[in-house]
Amino acid sequence: MEGVGTDNSGVLVLAATNIPWALDSAIRRRFEKRIYIPLPGVNERAAMFKTHMGVNTCHTIKDNEWMQLAQRSEHYSGADIGVVCREALLRPIRRLSASTHFKRVQNPEHDGPRELWLACSPGDSAAQSLTLEKISPDELCEPPVTMSDMLAALATQQSTVSENELGKYQQFTQQFGQEGL
Repeated sequence: MEGVGTDNSGVLVLAATNIPWALDSAIRRRFEKRIYIPLPGVNERAAMFKTHMGVNTCHTIKDNEWMQLAQRSEHYSGADIGVVCREALLRPIRRLSASTHFKRVQNPEHDGPRELWLACSPGDSAAQSLTLEKISPDELCEPPVTMSDMLAALATQQSTVSENELGKYQQFTQQFGQEGL
């Protein structure tokens, strides 16, 4: 930036905006480089889904299914993908909250209680009428997030970036900036 009697060596000023076309020419002149960072590509989106799900989250999603999710989320931003994943994480919890019957199952882990409570249908031969509030959290069998949960969550969250906006970004980049990545 400009200034009299100031030493700005070693100082980098970085700015970001979602609406670069709203910047006036004086601001644009002060930034030598204007770089457009596009929405994530299919491989990046697959990695984002996997990252947002977390390493400790119990899920049954297979490696090839991350790519299926990425292919179904064209024009989604990283924030959009985060919203989808948070919704998918809540779906098993909602199922647990609505459950009226649970059964005892062996704990596959060696630490903790020997048996856990697993949500089941009322027609299951081992079903006991219980509500979630009556079960100790350490005795609850955590239901995994499934691909169905991910697809249902994806259906509830649309991309927040419109085709019109993408066109504006391209036009601004052609006129004032350069492509990034």
